[in-house]
This record gives sequence, structure tokens and C-alpha cells, in this order.
Amino acid sequence: QAQLVESGGGLVQPGGSLRLSCAASGITFTLYDMAWYRQAPGNQRELVASITSGGQTTYTDSVKGRFTISRDNAKNTVFLQVNSLKPEDTALYYCNAAFRYLTYWGRGTRITVSS
Repeated sequence: QAQLVESGGGLVQPGGSLRLSCAASGITFTLYDMAWYRQAPGNQRELVASITSGGQTTYTDSVKGRFTISRDNAKNTVFLQVNSLKPEDTALYYCNAAFRYLTYWGRGTRITVSS
């Protein structure tokens, strides 16, 4: 049974940093493209960053230069380093795993950016 478990969210001041983790189990992790999405209150879920099974990365424009996605295939884990946080980064951050027609979601970890 596939499971994605996010961690690392929290309350942080503007300009602060966090490191999100997503531990995957029940899937052949190396086959999956991994991604982080976020959803702020009243907004649709949006793609923040993705990393393919081969390690290629993409970012939405609003986080380029501030967020970094990475993966550790030995630990079946994907990370999102979030720096220079802004209040508009406040959201529930979800991990996603995708391979062909299969897609799985975690339950999310919340980032709140506030002074």
C-alpha cells in the first residue's frame, strides 16, 4: 500500500527557512516523478516544484531561487528546502508521486509565514 508522509512544516517569520520531507513507502520510489504542491485557503492547489525519476527539476516562477527540491533514492524521500519565506507562501504543502497512470498524495504539512 502506497503511503506518502510529509513533515517539516511549521510557523516561521518572513525571511525564514524550513526543510520539508516526504517519506514514501509501498512504491518503487526510483520509478516515480515526485512533486510538491501547495494549497492556500480559498485557492486551488498549485504545483510548486517537481523532480523526475532522473533528477530533473522544475519550479513555479514564484519560488524560483528560493525553494529547492531534491530526492534521496536510498531513503525513499523527497525534500523541499524553502528559504526566504514570504507570507504568501503560507499554505498546506502536499507531496505527490506519479508514475504512468499511478498517482499518490500525502496528507500535507502546513507552513505558516507570519511575524
